This record gives sequence, C-alpha cells and structure tokens, in this order.
Amino acid sequence: MDPEIAALAGTAGTTVVTLMVTNAWESARDGMVALWRRFQPARAESVGEELEAGREELLLARRAGDAALEAELTAEWQGRVRRFLLAQPEAADELRRILDELNPSLPEEPGTQRIHLRARASGSARIYQAGRDQHITER
Repeated sequence: MDPEIAALAGTAGTTVVTLMVTNAWESARDGMVALWRRFQPARAESVGEELEAGREELLLARRAGDAALEAELTAEWQGRVRRFLLAQPEAADELRRILDELNPSLPEEPGTQRIHLRARASGSARIYQAGRDQHITER
C-alpha cells in the first residue's frame, strides 16, 4: 500500500474523531459526506449516518469515562478512509483540501505545536524528517 495513502487516511480518521466532540463537528461531518457524495454517491448517506452514530457513541463514552472507545473509533475511521482512498485514489487531493480547512478547528493541547511533514521518495532516494532534533549516523 502507498505510504502516503496510509498517512492521509490516518490523519483523516484522527481528525474526524477528534472533531466529533467540538464545535467544528458539523463542518467535519459535512466535509466527509461531501467527499463520499462526490466519489461514491451511493454510500454518502450511510457514511453520514455512521459518523453521527460514532459521535453519539463517543459522547456517551466520554460521560462514562470510557477512554478506549475514542481509540477504537479512530482506528475504525482510519480504516474506512484508507479503503475509500484505495478504491478512489483520485479523491486524495480533495480529502487534503477538506483536512486543511478543518485543521484550524482542531483543539490545541497545552505546550504542543502542530507539525505537518510530507515526503515522497522514488528510486533509491532517502528522506529524513523530524519534528525537532534529528541525529543520523550512517556508516
């Protein structure tokens, strides 16, 4: 599988589930439904319903103190988006645009900063990326 597709699906699943409990929820849901509507119209309505059901589950789990459900939902949506992108690779640019629009809505955690890295290698190229310090020792 293309690592870029996997990374994009991971970011999308995490973003959607994170925004399920914020004021930006409707924008996140509408963006994902619009994406499905454009590339897989027959599934768009059920995706919207599944997102709403996931949100309700997450809200109930948070009230009950169940922290594991958020991780489960995140993994579930990462998988759904990954399968969607494998079937519709041309949707990747549209998904990136939606995520870029949603990015300012993500809650900031105290003492953290957002770093977004993207790279593509071909042939025998090497890519080194770091969000902070990086030490490389090659022999």
